[in-house]
Amino acid sequence: MESVVPPQITAELTQILSNLVLGDNEIRSNAEKAVNERLTATPELYLLALSQFAITADTEVMRSFSLVLLRRLLFRPAPGTTPTPAPPTARTTLYDHLSHQTLATLERLLLFSLSHETSANVRRKCVDTICDLANQGMLRGRPWHALQAQAFSMTHAQSSERGETAPGLRETAYRVFAGCPNLVMDLQVDAVLGVFQRGLQDQESVEVRHAALLASVAYLSAADAAQVAQSMSLMSPMLETLYTLSNSLAQPAMGTTAHSNSYYLSAFLSDLTTLCSSHPLLFAPHLQSLLSFLPSIILPALDCGPTPTVGRPFPNSGSSSRQGSFVFPPPSSSTTPDTQDEDEERDERSTLRLSALEFMISLTESRPSMVKKVSGWTETIVRACLEGMGEFDEDESLDSWLKDDPSSNASPADTDSAPALYEQAIDRLACALGGRSVLPPAFQYIPSMMASYDWRVRHAGLMAIAAIGEGTGRVMQKELGKVVDLVIPMFADSNPRVRYAACQCVGQLCTDLEEIIQRRYHQQLFTVLIPSLDDPEPRVHAHAAAALINFCEGVEREILLPYLDPIVERLLKLLNPSADPSNAKRYVQEQAITTLAMVADASEVTFGKHYPTIMPLLINVLRNAEGEDYQKLRVKAMECAGLIAIAVGPEVFRPDSQALVELLMRIQQSPTEPSDTQLSHYLIATWAKVCQALGSEFEPYLPVVMPSLLSTASAKADLSLYGDEESSDDKDGWETIVMDGQTYGIKTSSMEEKCQAFETLVIYCSTLGPRFAPYLSQTLEVTLPCLKFYFHEGVREACAMLIPMLLLCGKDSGTLTNQMVSATFQQLINSISSEQDATFLASLYKYFTETVRVLGGPETLSPQFSEGVMEATKRQLTSLADKRKSRAAKAQSLSSADFDREDLALVEEIEDYALEDMAKMLVTFDPNHTLLVAVSSVRDLGFNTYDSDEEEGSEAL
Repeated sequence: MESVVPPQITAELTQILSNLVLGDNEIRSNAEKAVNERLTATPELYLLALSQFAITADTEVMRSFSLVLLRRLLFRPAPGTTPTPAPPTARTTLYDHLSHQTLATLERLLLFSLSHETSANVRRKCVDTICDLANQGMLRGRPWHALQAQAFSMTHAQSSERGETAPGLRETAYRVFAGCPNLVMDLQVDAVLGVFQRGLQDQESVEVRHAALLASVAYLSAADAAQVAQSMSLMSPMLETLYTLSNSLAQPAMGTTAHSNSYYLSAFLSDLTTLCSSHPLLFAPHLQSLLSFLPSIILPALDCGPTPTVGRPFPNSGSSSRQGSFVFPPPSSSTTPDTQDEDEERDERSTLRLSALEFMISLTESRPSMVKKVSGWTETIVRACLEGMGEFDEDESLDSWLKDDPSSNASPADTDSAPALYEQAIDRLACALGGRSVLPPAFQYIPSMMASYDWRVRHAGLMAIAAIGEGTGRVMQKELGKVVDLVIPMFADSNPRVRYAACQCVGQLCTDLEEIIQRRYHQQLFTVLIPSLDDPEPRVHAHAAAALINFCEGVEREILLPYLDPIVERLLKLLNPSADPSNAKRYVQEQAITTLAMVADASEVTFGKHYPTIMPLLINVLRNAEGEDYQKLRVKAMECAGLIAIAVGPEVFRPDSQALVELLMRIQQSPTEPSDTQLSHYLIATWAKVCQALGSEFEPYLPVVMPSLLSTASAKADLSLYGDEESSDDKDGWETIVMDGQTYGIKTSSMEEKCQAFETLVIYCSTLGPRFAPYLSQTLEVTLPCLKFYFHEGVREACAMLIPMLLLCGKDSGTLTNQMVSATFQQLINSISSEQDATFLASLYKYFTETVRVLGGPETLSPQFSEGVMEATKRQLTSLADKRKSRAAKAQSLSSADFDREDLALVEEIEDYALEDMAKMLVTFDPNHTLLVAVSSVRDLGFNTYDSDEEEGSEAL
């Protein structure tokens, strides 16, 4: 192909790119600088040179690198421009500055690379770059007809004409359609389906079938309702690819790569899973067919091992899970190629099972009512999950598990292991289908699992009960006694991991069936939980203490009191062991302190008898627990001291209050270690608890706590603009938001601190009343603008709640000014007028009404504000009415199967809360206000979705 740039440019670019891939930081930095300089001076010339280099470079590495770099450079901000929030079509990128001729040449070069590149890896990079170019061009009104024509032509590539490259060309074409489905959206549906079906049935290459599947999924995902309806026939060949692969699992690999058929089937299932979530109804006619082969994939293969014979009574199966006959000398522990192949095969089989399970679970979550009608669907998933939950890695010894510190960051084995993933799956299944569907098949197996000789199976049975409690709670209540009878004996199991699972099970049930299980079975549960605090294994007795927290959160004080003494006695023993304090596990002490705090909170003033023993221990911890290793213990002690102070009241707490306050002041004034990310949160929270415990006596400490608190409350959102190649996934503690077509990252930790600061201001103002007056003006100044702090709902809620408290403080202290009142109502009315979130709109009306009452009623408002809030209310009523009419029209145009009434019911229920608080505000002004009729009329526009059977409604949760 003839060169489109001068030779000297090509030579210079070759040198620059060679330097970019070097490991030397200085050389690479200079090369990056050179690229930026060339792009600033002559962008068109160097972009064309880069695209030409993707064709002429000698090595695959350099051709791939040039394509990746071209893709990155084309759509980055043009040199000399500042990135600002703007719609995608208005973004000023290098692409937008290229001439028509340059774009045409660039497209021609890339199409040449697409059809002539011999390396599969480089073709993938070429497809990515071409798809970006096509998608961005279409956004700007520049269709790429030549790409459309070439891609269709490549789907017809035959081996008789193109030799070995033909399958690769066909695969590439379908990958282009997958990356840019808009290429086919304006074509006749039948023509598109014919091309895709031919790829799905390609007899020569599984890679082509995979690419055609990706293209089909992308097409259906992007198609409108009419196109989807015409494309239903495409589902059969798409799903046929699964069936074909499932029948070939034991056969030699189909692909040209080293991947097995299990690998390809996992990939096919994963790609189809996205369609399960977006278009579940497409699968409805095929569910029974899917059930003909999916169970064989997700259920474990039974392996009874080799049959014993007289000559070999103890045959060796070759598996690490079976004990073979004694051999001397012992076999080498080194891994042989055969065992490596076995391990790889086992991993691929495990991945395949989980991919198939995720496919079924996603389809179930998307359309529960659809899969409920398919006999065997739920039963298959339940059995697969129960089997998988017991498949622990046999290399994980009990000793290593007992020695692990569970307070450290959870290991991948805890969250990403196969048993954990199966546990998450059955939890999701239960939440999607409810108790009527999940409990019968689950308890067909769970009782026998509890009696298994294998500790892993007993463990799985307990964890399964814990996992399904949330979704099946309403139905489980009816058989709760039988469930408790199954779990109680497991606290005496010989294996500590089973006893740990028993604690987990009870703790989770206490959360999912809060108050019910505590009220009915407190005696049975306390009988096993309290002795578990004396379990010989630290991990078990620490988890028993954790389960007690869940228990106490839903227990009535009268139920807890008879057990208070033995609980506290054992927790104190864990906190301060008498035998050898040096052997105490720090995570056990941390858990004991946390549980003591919860027990104190639940038992309230009755906890006072234990106060003289516990508070000195906590103060001692705060005085001496220094250094990185004791950070968590220290903050837990702070939290516990604050909760105990509230529980026992000011009379009991007062003698120790000065010592605790001095320690908190010392901690606050000391330099913070960079690794101690929790201290600020717990310090603010503990100061708030001390305020609640001391009441008005806390006033002298306001100068200590308020400056930093107001500073945290006034902090602005920490935003970061992300480029095309960046993602918040690379940053811990950041979330992604999209505003005005731009993607931003927002630091969540700073937003949580801001929310906590406002919640603490609510505590200070409500507790101290007029004594908070010195900080009224500053707090109001920080609070009012944050009614529109859209980055965090909690901040806005706390600010709305704080406003009437602040005005009451000013009124009672005589420090409230007309300017403060005017600014407050102006901001409240503006917020009501523009608020789009119905949940917060309800809060705005509620606290607006409270603020009016604080000032003496509607008659105290000036006409400006009275009329202003009525105009804002009319605007909101019009908006809500329009939304409901629009939903009703949409519902009538769609079939009942396409329209999720449950989601609609939830949206309109939230709106009804806003209408209810709006009506209460209007009644405050006039019990017969004319707008009350309008409120009632808007409410009547909603769907009547609340007359369904309660049980059926519960199972839809």
